[in-house]
Amino acid sequence: MAIQKVGVLGCGLMGAGIAEIAAKAGLTTVVREVNQAFLDKGLGRIRASLDKAVEKGKLEVGARDAALANLTGTTEFSDLADCDLIVEAIVENVDEKKKTFAALDETCKPEAIFASNTSSLTITQLAMSTKRPDRFVGLHFFNPVPVMKLVEVVRTILTSDECVESAFEFARKVGKEPVAARDNSGFIVNRLLVPYLLDAIRALEEGVGTVEDIDKGMQLGCSYPMGPFTLLDFVGLDTTLYIADIMFEEYREKRFAPPPLLKQMVLAGRLGKKSGRGFYDHAKK
Repeated sequence: MAIQKVGVLGCGLMGAGIAEIAAKAGLTTVVREVNQAFLDKGLGRIRASLDKAVEKGKLEVGARDAALANLTGTTEFSDLADCDLIVEAIVENVDEKKKTFAALDETCKPEAIFASNTSSLTITQLAMSTKRPDRFVGLHFFNPVPVMKLVEVVRTILTSDECVESAFEFARKVGKEPVAARDNSGFIVNRLLVPYLLDAIRALEEGVGTVEDIDKGMQLGCSYPMGPFTLLDFVGLDTTLYIADIMFEEYREKRFAPPPLLKQMVLAGRLGKKSGRGFYDHAKK
């Protein structure tokens, strides 16, 4: 099925980015939020991102205006009824996601594809909250969505070949490079990335090196664009802890177990860049 109209659930950081790239790709895009205040904030974020791209010479004024013309916002599920694809990017809470997809299942046309942008939950458990598990797929974008090229396309044992093909086609249409991933917690990237980040914290706990030296070592020694502690502060320590807990629950392997220092920092409110302090003091910066 050719995807012409896209619905996006949630207009936070990820949802706004997904809505932006869909609208820029010429697709009719409807983004839904739970209330008008959240919606206005999210739409403002999209406009600011497009304006910034124009200022940097990365986007023509006409292309920005066309993208904004393709985009509408709503607080009603009913406005998503005729979408060909719905991409969910709401809070990372399995019960909220299930409830949302169950409600959408009653509203949207039967042939519509449902997708989740979850980074840690399995797609199967979300798909089973609907009557269309064969038309349910994971579409895991990376932050910031307008910049990062990768999309993990996650299929379950119930996802149809046609659904996967449509998901790949959509990812390419919005300018991304899709890779196929199996429906395991963490998919490809987080399954490899999260143990690396947790091991960096353990190395710090064991006195292997300082925060700055471990970061510098991975940047200069492995050509990583940023060290693990810089990345942890950017992602959010609370987010990392949440993902690690989910992955440890599924795999029961030590490499996914959150280190004590991570738990302590989250309890202390040192969440990273979002709170002003994590492994680094961002207030000073």
